[in-house]
Amino acid sequence: METNKDSDNQKAALGILFALSLVHCINDTLQSVIMAVYPIVKEELMLDFVQVGLITMVYRISASVFQPVVGFIMDRYHKSWSLPFGMTFTFSGLLILSCVQHYWMVLLSVGMIGIGSSIFHPEASRLTSLASGGKRGFAQSLFQVGGNLGSSFGPLIAAFLISPYGRSNVSIVSIGALLGMIIMIPICRWYASKIRESEICTNSNQYILHKRPFSFKKTILVIVLIIVLIFSNKVYISSMESFYTFYLISKFGISVQESQFYLFVFLLATAAGTIVGGPIGDKLGRKYVICGSILGVSPFTLLMPHVSLVSTVILSFVIGFILSSAFPAILVYAQELLPYKLGLISGIFFGFSFGVAGISSAVIGNFTDSCGIENVYNVVSFTPLLGVVAYFLPDINKRL
Repeated sequence: METNKDSDNQKAALGILFALSLVHCINDTLQSVIMAVYPIVKEELMLDFVQVGLITMVYRISASVFQPVVGFIMDRYHKSWSLPFGMTFTFSGLLILSCVQHYWMVLLSVGMIGIGSSIFHPEASRLTSLASGGKRGFAQSLFQVGGNLGSSFGPLIAAFLISPYGRSNVSIVSIGALLGMIIMIPICRWYASKIRESEICTNSNQYILHKRPFSFKKTILVIVLIIVLIFSNKVYISSMESFYTFYLISKFGISVQESQFYLFVFLLATAAGTIVGGPIGDKLGRKYVICGSILGVSPFTLLMPHVSLVSTVILSFVIGFILSSAFPAILVYAQELLPYKLGLISGIFFGFSFGVAGISSAVIGNFTDSCGIENVYNVVSFTPLLGVVAYFLPDINKRL
């Protein structure tokens, strides 16, 4: 009886993991529409690159500042309906984005979409850990691959549904938010049962105290190293997500629609790479995955600004695949530093990654206006070299 019961629980948890990954896919598909329609918004509202960068900054900041706050609150006050609540902000923001004609309204709409993301990511990541059954790297990779797949669909949606017909079709895309809420129903029910189980265990003192593997001082030092690694990772990825289409159009003279297909190739590679990082980290150690994925990609980033269109597309796939394998390993590594604060840690590192991407987009946009888009990639190609600091990360696997 116990074996069958355990098996049923594992199957239920695996179903929850797939549901969370699917909702992550939908959420990030909706989020990625913002960057996919940049060329359209830039042309319709006659924006410069600084304004484009500011759109990304507002979105990224709103999607980052609230994440640690949400994670901290949800660690203490568990609410089974938190995920659909966050999705309502995304739904509303997309509806506004589809029809606004003023720049400040664009900023408002992307800010609302960012708030939806800030509610979704730390809470969904914490639920992923709860449903992992101990295979946290695998669970986090499965969760992340849903998000990266969703991000890769944005350019395709822009190419087929929005570019030929206009920005008003963004309102059609917003229907995906309603679909996401429907899929969240069984997740909310499962989470509500987990909350009840946790309350019963707490009242009867049947709970396990999770201790951090290192001293407080060493934990802070390791977190600083992780922040440097996320910075090096996200600055380059942000430059690709926000400005890769403009780079291809400027250097190779291709159309907007064709550039969106090539952006899809890069984003699809990030989805493929994500599913690899977590399981390998479970087996070999997360430190080695982090070091290899960030520092190991630098030869390809340094080469990409100097090759032909075909080679650029191939290198972008390789870069996206290798770089994206780092984040699931980084996030699980950080969660293992403070295992009793999963929501807070998820919020901090998801939030920091979004914030770095937003600020770097604004800086890169300003640099692009003054120095040219092609020079941008000559500069950002050096950022993965910061991955060398991963060498100094302690190996948590030996302590757990």
